[in-house]
Amino acid sequence: MVDKRSPYTSCVHFDHNALSNTNGVNTPIYTSTSYRYSELGKSIPHYPRYLNTPNQEVLARKLAQLEHGKHAFLTSSGLAAITGACLAILKTGDHAIFQKEIYGGTYSFVENKLKDYGIEYSFFNGENPDEIQSLIKKNTKLIYVETPSNPLLTVVDLEAITRIAKTNNLVSIIDNTFATPMNQNPLDYGFDAIVHSATKYFSGHSDIIAGVIILNSDSLVPQIQDYLIHAGATLDAQTCYLLERSIKTLALRMDKHNTNAQLIAEFLEGHSKVKKVFYPGLKSFTGHELAKKQMRGFGGMMSLELDTREESLANFVDNLKIFIHAVSLGAVESLISVPRFSSHSKMSQKQREEAGVSNTLIRLSIGIEDTQDLINDLQQALDKL
Repeated sequence: MVDKRSPYTSCVHFDHNALSNTNGVNTPIYTSTSYRYSELGKSIPHYPRYLNTPNQEVLARKLAQLEHGKHAFLTSSGLAAITGACLAILKTGDHAIFQKEIYGGTYSFVENKLKDYGIEYSFFNGENPDEIQSLIKKNTKLIYVETPSNPLLTVVDLEAITRIAKTNNLVSIIDNTFATPMNQNPLDYGFDAIVHSATKYFSGHSDIIAGVIILNSDSLVPQIQDYLIHAGATLDAQTCYLLERSIKTLALRMDKHNTNAQLIAEFLEGHSKVKKVFYPGLKSFTGHELAKKQMRGFGGMMSLELDTREESLANFVDNLKIFIHAVSLGAVESLISVPRFSSHSKMSQKQREEAGVSNTLIRLSIGIEDTQDLINDLQQALDKL
């Protein structure tokens, strides 16, 4: 069923009563891990690892709908979704092409694990998709991108990626965690699969670990489902319930994230102690025009370089009163982190330099607090530099 309603409505109502026979407005929680056979030898009962329990199926349908997809599979973490989508497609002897500017955990997986499976890989500059053509080999199977990227917010041309993928019969996968379906729908541009760390904006409250793979391609369903079943990267009913509850406010939260981040990015860009701000909503940002073309909002993530010594970073972070120095992102509270110690800590110094992640780079996850309070907090910390 194609839901023609606004995503604001779909976040709250889509399929919410699919399992309810009690007139409750929320999906019941089915905690059972064992279900009866309906007929001996002729049916497969619900089983959590098979990704087919009631709570999993209801949540998967809602997430697929929000991303304009046909199918969705829930996983135990965002990285389980990323590795699951890739390893379901790749086998020994294959080759894959990855964007260079990606989440550090993904980069570490590519650099440290693919070789164990006998899988070759190459990296390309996300701002220059033309590089991909020269990297394609006879054994190339997929292209993987992340846009906006973590932590430099690199914006990748979605149409260019899918055009290259389709021309060369390659599977295209995109990490849409930073944008969320409220700001960007890559399947509309022809991508085969989307991965999300649902731990982030889908959850929005720093209390859930989950991932999701969303597909438009019917042909990929059997192999991805089969891999996830064997990997055992499933999601339990309680977490499914909490995640479905959080998604009801996703559209509202993203509106505030978008608004706050835009105003804060503009404030920081104009501050004398800030060297550079990485945010797609700024006219000075390299990918701004492309972001305007393929995004409806610019998200709640940004990074910045302070015009100060590396030793002063700790003082700046410690002097913040509202921003919390913590890992992760996408929650209602505003967070600050230094990628070299957090999201990109598993990369070597050389790898970080090649990816453009400097030792002084700071990443902000802008929450839903009052805009002026957040600006005032940043101002007072900058004043003390």
